[in-house]
Amino acid sequence: MRKRPFRIRRGRHKPLKEARHEEALFRRRALAGFLIIVLCLVALGTRFAFLQIERHEEFSARSEANRVLTRPLAPARGLIYDRNGVLLAENVAAFRLEITPEQVRDLQATIERLGEVVSISDDDVERFNALRKGKRSYEGTPIRLKLSEEEIAKFSINRWAFPGVDVVPYLTRSYPLGEEFAHTVGYVGRIDEADLAKLDKGDYAGTTHVGKTGIERYYEERLHGEVGYEKIEVNADHRPIGEPLGRVAPKPGENLYLSIDAHLQEAAEAAFEGRAGAAVALDPRNGEVLAMVSVPSFDPNLFVNGIASADYAALLAADDKPLLNRILRGNYAPGSTIKPFVGLGGLELGLRRPEDTVVSTGEFFIPGQSRAYRDDIRGGFGRVDLVQAIARSVNTYFYSVSLDMGIDRFSGFMTRFGFGQPTGIDLMGEGSGVLPSRDWKRARFNQAWYPGETVIAGIGQGYWVVTPLQLANAVSTLAARGVPHTPHLLRAVQRGVDAKVEPVPPPEPQGNVIRQPANWAAVQQGMIEVVRSGTARGIDADFPYTIAGKTGTAERYSRTGTEWTSISASPIERHQVLFEAFTPADDPRIAVIVALEAGRSGAHDAAPIARKILDAWLPGDQQRQSELAAAGGEGAAP
Repeated sequence: MRKRPFRIRRGRHKPLKEARHEEALFRRRALAGFLIIVLCLVALGTRFAFLQIERHEEFSARSEANRVLTRPLAPARGLIYDRNGVLLAENVAAFRLEITPEQVRDLQATIERLGEVVSISDDDVERFNALRKGKRSYEGTPIRLKLSEEEIAKFSINRWAFPGVDVVPYLTRSYPLGEEFAHTVGYVGRIDEADLAKLDKGDYAGTTHVGKTGIERYYEERLHGEVGYEKIEVNADHRPIGEPLGRVAPKPGENLYLSIDAHLQEAAEAAFEGRAGAAVALDPRNGEVLAMVSVPSFDPNLFVNGIASADYAALLAADDKPLLNRILRGNYAPGSTIKPFVGLGGLELGLRRPEDTVVSTGEFFIPGQSRAYRDDIRGGFGRVDLVQAIARSVNTYFYSVSLDMGIDRFSGFMTRFGFGQPTGIDLMGEGSGVLPSRDWKRARFNQAWYPGETVIAGIGQGYWVVTPLQLANAVSTLAARGVPHTPHLLRAVQRGVDAKVEPVPPPEPQGNVIRQPANWAAVQQGMIEVVRSGTARGIDADFPYTIAGKTGTAERYSRTGTEWTSISASPIERHQVLFEAFTPADDPRIAVIVALEAGRSGAHDAAPIARKILDAWLPGDQQRQSELAAAGGEGAAP
């Protein structure tokens, strides 16, 4: 077999020159790659050094924040007491259910499953969503407050199924005396969106409640306290590990002592026996509120942790309006309770002297007019002076005085006693009432003023509207011989558990609205005669002090279609009835007004309630006077 000769194939190998070129190209690329790697390493090292050195503190803080959580500690809310140390608002231990949103994968599903274990209403969910908007995702937000022991036990069994949900202890507000102080002390409620817009989030971190009405709202800054913080180490699930690393204790709110006497308040409310109305008792010497009652009332504890919609709707729909604070916003025609002020105005303006008389024939006519303005009894009272006119409530006398005053001087004088304006008490929501005046009518109706309107204004009718607090303030000013003291509730504060109780100075009075003491004496004598021999005679039976008072009865009518009808179906209860008094007449230490929305007369219905209030006040006053006498009258405060 012949072998083929071995041949070398040409053209399959590159020329040497070409190989050298590729080798040089490879070296250049390798060098470029190496330089890029070096540059990247240099950049990485530079960045690493920058982060480790220049921004060390920042990242260290971030790392610490992931490991250490700063948790706000809500301060204990200040307590509220009456003047004798009776507790009116306290804090009690309770438990709430909190959700930390960032630890929950599906928030909506978690809430739905929670509702199968613990009762959660639509209102609870709505409040939770509103409150969550003002918090950070890692902060716990309450979804149910005041859990029962049974609910706590049921959740504890199922705790494993709810990551990010915890039972947290807290202090909740409680009002031991309930309805008695609902309109005065007020209540706290859950913080809502409207509150969040006004509150400092830092100051209220960890806080779930804020004052909504009454003293709780007016003195919110004093009662709230200062928030504290604690640092805790947490794991990857943000659950606490070990003991707190550091703590700044919260500062509790101030304890407040009110001027109100709880015993007197209780007696005043009981005296109404459920009838709708209001009563206010003031100390004329300094303006302290001794009692203030609005009947009917409501239980403020219902509002603390969120009242159910159905319960709230029932309160709003109630015919007797328990949510209405009649003390501050009740609208009453003062009726004859205004007559002592009208009579004083006639004396102060030089239009009458105490001994001047008018003849009451049963009818009064404005010169040139045929319309008759009537007295209370047919045929009139005959000739009467100021004292007799006040004692027997003779309309003719006050028709005449008010007409001579004219509406401009009339309204100007009544302004001195605070009518037509808020008193300035330390509560929110006070009404202004209506003081009849030419300017008021022009602004309200765009109409001129007529003399007949001045005449009926002189007996507390027509456009007149007063709140019980306004009338009490006016009577207190009168009792103090014309020295006005702003009504106030705060009497003392305590800034700490073991701190001394510090009196709060009352507002300074602004001058004297009565220029002639003799004028006051004449009006005082007329009011004494009201109780001795006049419209409220006998109301002072067996009372050791002389009482000065005045009754008031104002007819109430409403328009139905084109006809005027009495508001009350009962003819003997178709009036608003009032009574005002102060005692002892020569050295007044208490001024009281009672206003009922329906009654026969001020003497028949309102005066007996005022007498019960005075009876409840008397033992305490006698004890204070005995102590003062034993101390020789030195260093004693009113």
